[in-house]
Amino acid sequence: MSTKSEPLTAKTMPIGSAIPEAGNAAQYRTGSWRTYRPVWDPAKCSHCLTCWILCPDSSIRAEQGKMKGIDYDHCKGCGICAHECPDKRKPLSMVLESEAGPKE
Repeated sequence: MSTKSEPLTAKTMPIGSAIPEAGNAAQYRTGSWRTYRPVWDPAKCSHCLTCWILCPDSSIRAEQGKMKGIDYDHCKGCGICAHECPDKRKPLSMVLESEAGPKE
């Protein structure tokens, strides 16, 4: 099976594409196949942490009540963070992975 340094692929997944050990997603880089990447602009962020609460992959990094960034190793690019952000300044935007700049 893949480790954090190796992405999961069809060849490294167990038969049936099931990860047999529950609760181990943090051990694997599961965000390497996304099409869109959330890009965060800290200057526009109100730090309400709605994105942190709703992210199904726990990919929003927060410390002491403020957003600190995005864990791209685990983000799958679903866009829930950007879609549900209540801030009208839109601090999170979804950008094509192929057009996004370097990861933070």
